[in-house]
Amino acid sequence: MNMSVSMRSLVLAVLLTFPALAGEYAVLSNGFRMRVDSHETVSGLVVLHMGQGTLQLPPELISQFEKDDYVPPPVPSQPVIEPAPLSPREMVAEAARRAGLPPKFVESVAAVESAFRSGAVSPKGAIGIMQLMPATAAAHGVDPHNPQQNVEAGAMYLRELLLKCNGDVVKALAAYNAGAGAVDRYKGLPPYPETQAYIQRVLTVYQKSQQ
Repeated sequence: MNMSVSMRSLVLAVLLTFPALAGEYAVLSNGFRMRVDSHETVSGLVVLHMGQGTLQLPPELISQFEKDDYVPPPVPSQPVIEPAPLSPREMVAEAARRAGLPPKFVESVAAVESAFRSGAVSPKGAIGIMQLMPATAAAHGVDPHNPQQNVEAGAMYLRELLLKCNGDVVKALAAYNAGAGAVDRYKGLPPYPETQAYIQRVLTVYQKSQQ
């Protein structure tokens, strides 16, 4: 016997909405399989018990019953997508924004200091991308060998020097290179060729970045 349209719709609705509980499958004559808790025959009709309700079908619509021994596979966990690691330049730019400084300015300092090399160590012992001296890193409570901590501390140190020098970029860069004490002693730019060349290089890189 062919299943009527209304009966087919009902079966489809049950198949889509019925929860996955233990029980059995009623295999209909058209091939549909319905999960049911149990069944019985009452007054010539097969009564299918499903959750809190029942469904009565003529026996000819059901070809057989099958034991429900299906064990659903474990639901695979969603892969955790880690964000792509930032490049040294991107880390410097983010640290500059958090310090309230122009990213291109801090990037220019990092470019001259280390060419963005996290493993750079100077003959004087300056470490990492922002070439932090161990004492400066300790004062900021960071590990200078950790690139992220290195750039965060370097940007904040630049901010501190700019505030100390009332926004004078040349003095702040001189203090970053030669130390704040040297700027204080000479009441301005120290007469060190290395420091003067350093300032010129940083400002040149910065000006090119603006173009």
